[in-house]
Amino acid sequence: MGHRSIAKTLDEKTNGLSILELMNKQPYKIAILAMGGEGGGVLADWIVQLGEANGFVAQTTSVPGVAQRTGATIYYVELFERQMPSQTSSAQELLPILSLMPMPGDVDIVLASELMEAGRAIVRGLVSSNRTTLITSTHRVYAMSEKSHLGDGRVDASQLLEESAKVAKRFSGFDMAKLAQESQSVISAVLFGALASSKTLPFTREQFEDTIRHGGVGVQQSLLAFSNAFEIAQSVHSFGQHQSGDSKNPGFQLPDQSALHPKIKSLIERIDQAFPDDSHEILLHGVRRLVDYQDPDYAHLFLDRLHALKGYFTDEARESELIRESARHLALWMSYEDTARVAGLKIQASRFERVSQESQVQAGQMLHIQEYMHPRVQEIAETLPSFLGQIILSSPLITKVLGFFTSKGRVIKTSTVSGFLLLSFVSSAKRWRRTTLRYKAEQERIEKWLSMIQSFAPIGADKALEWIKCQTLVKGYSDTHERGVKNFERIFAFVKAKSKLSAADIKSIREAALLDEKGVALDRTIKHLSY
Repeated sequence: MGHRSIAKTLDEKTNGLSILELMNKQPYKIAILAMGGEGGGVLADWIVQLGEANGFVAQTTSVPGVAQRTGATIYYVELFERQMPSQTSSAQELLPILSLMPMPGDVDIVLASELMEAGRAIVRGLVSSNRTTLITSTHRVYAMSEKSHLGDGRVDASQLLEESAKVAKRFSGFDMAKLAQESQSVISAVLFGALASSKTLPFTREQFEDTIRHGGVGVQQSLLAFSNAFEIAQSVHSFGQHQSGDSKNPGFQLPDQSALHPKIKSLIERIDQAFPDDSHEILLHGVRRLVDYQDPDYAHLFLDRLHALKGYFTDEARESELIRESARHLALWMSYEDTARVAGLKIQASRFERVSQESQVQAGQMLHIQEYMHPRVQEIAETLPSFLGQIILSSPLITKVLGFFTSKGRVIKTSTVSGFLLLSFVSSAKRWRRTTLRYKAEQERIEKWLSMIQSFAPIGADKALEWIKCQTLVKGYSDTHERGVKNFERIFAFVKAKSKLSAADIKSIREAALLDEKGVALDRTIKHLSY
């Protein structure tokens, strides 16, 4: 058979399209990166249904993963426009062979349910500057590596956002989790709306909405989330911020004091009158946290301690930096998580509301919440008045008896009356918190930390600021807290004895303590600086 006969035969089978024309036609390639429970599979199915309902061959695959947070999955969708035979032709439809997984540099659209997922897509090479439209939510859900880090292991979200906008050909990002919550829907509907708004697929808004309607589940909420996302996505620029007529930052303003309780009003007045303006926001957050944690008098103690750090610098900017950093770490330390604090957090009304929203509880459904509680003997003793706690910890017999009853822990249902009342009783222990063994120990450590700041401040701000960050060593509970306290006490003694240590030296010691749980790096660093 000659070349012309072969070409004629192929053209008949392809409805008159040349082989070259078919080879030049490419599918739309879409990668979706989502975590468990965010509706990534639903979003992939919507895109498939959208394509199939409008003359496209569609295929979706998924590659599940369990190492990232709640299990991150990559869904991959390809849409290929059908080449139907003519009405006069008897040739059968020529179906394409579609890929099963995304390949680096060969993806048209990437949809990410969270900013770190966008980062993962970039690292995998799925986002390219000459081709890819990247649509992502800008909120963060921290990975296990970030949560389990001994120090502050969080990835800089601003860098992720900047890199996402830089790498992609087109970029659209905003807080989709917040929008989904406001719409009482899930993030998949928001991503679907942002996808429609990007106009990267050859479908109308009505066709997108019809796909949601045909789903038949949660239609009204999904359409509301879709519509809101469609409008917002049209008004965001490269860095995920809403465009507006006035881009000037008005600055932070303290709340109106006229309707506040007198004790709260006095705290706000102290912040306004005694501290630099650019420290007001962090101080207000600290005061709110400590009033909720204990009472207004405890918040006044917070401000008293910060006021004692004033007057060391003639440079107002440096003094303000010292106040802000001290305030941030001091508020965290003063609101350490004891058993009363943990119990109080578990029975807050806002927590029940959040769990209900995240679980998508429908009218008529019952929500049951179970807490696994495993307090150790030491934690029980620390919740008691100081003298009682010391008696328990100093008595091997009492410790052994209590350990027998607490070794296995117990499950408490906070959604039941008995469980709620039990945790409510434990939470009420904050009334005598100031008399407890834990309070006494924590306040002594805080005072040691503050005294070191005051001794370093006259020498220079850099050294004081590096020491302030040593507060990050003391955190968590159980073995983590014990290890952190041990490291803090050791570093405090060493730094106090070695008065000539520089700011860089203190930083290296602190970072070494956070490198490993066994303290090998800390031992090595202290040994090196001892010479």
